[in-house]
Amino acid sequence: MGIDDYGGGAGAHESGVLVVTTNDVPGYRVERVIGEVFGLTVRSRHLGSQIGAGLKSMIGGELRGLTKTLVQTRNQAMDRLVEQAKARGANAVLMMRFDVTDAADVGTEVCAYGTAVVLVPASG
Repeated sequence: MGIDDYGGGAGAHESGVLVVTTNDVPGYRVERVIGEVFGLTVRSRHLGSQIGAGLKSMIGGELRGLTKTLVQTRNQAMDRLVEQAKARGANAVLMMRFDVTDAADVGTEVCAYGTAVVLVPASG
């Protein structure tokens, strides 16, 4: 697997929405705060990956299949976050975070959330 298999979601140039983990963006000011947005997905673990992960955990090392699944799950949550932000008129999401929890012992819930805003270039 290459680095692209472990990368993040689409960038601002692809989605039209800048997503950052910071409170502000240098060179821009917040013109309007739209509010909280989130993208949520729940993924179940299939039997094959659970057996493989169990065997791998006995000998140690990275669980590549589970890593790839988690990256795909996070990217799906990010895509949904961006879709919601765009639908509400935002061009950026500030203070983006992930929340990951077990969902009733059958899967993993991943939520990407942040504050949707409209950014404009700072004047002067």
